[in-house]
Amino acid sequence: WECALKLLEEMNERNVPKNNFVYNAAISACAKVGEWGKALELLNEMSEAGIRPNVYSYASAISACERGNQCDVALELVETMKK
Repeated sequence: WECALKLLEEMNERNVPKNNFVYNAAISACAKVGEWGKALELLNEMSEAGIRPNVYSYASAISACERGNQCDVALELVETMKK
């Protein structure tokens, strides 16, 4: 997960445009280790960058919340997806 975050940082420094695929990979990497807070940060960063999170984005963030024992936050994400 740290490598994925480093890649995003490097992309920022080099002005390389990011897309759903890049963000989803980073969110998924965070999910694998239960870094739910960072996964949510990335989900928000994605939206702020004008990149609309897709089902995979939300599924990975929900998985991160589950692994981090943040069931209430995961349920909030499900509600957000419905909108």
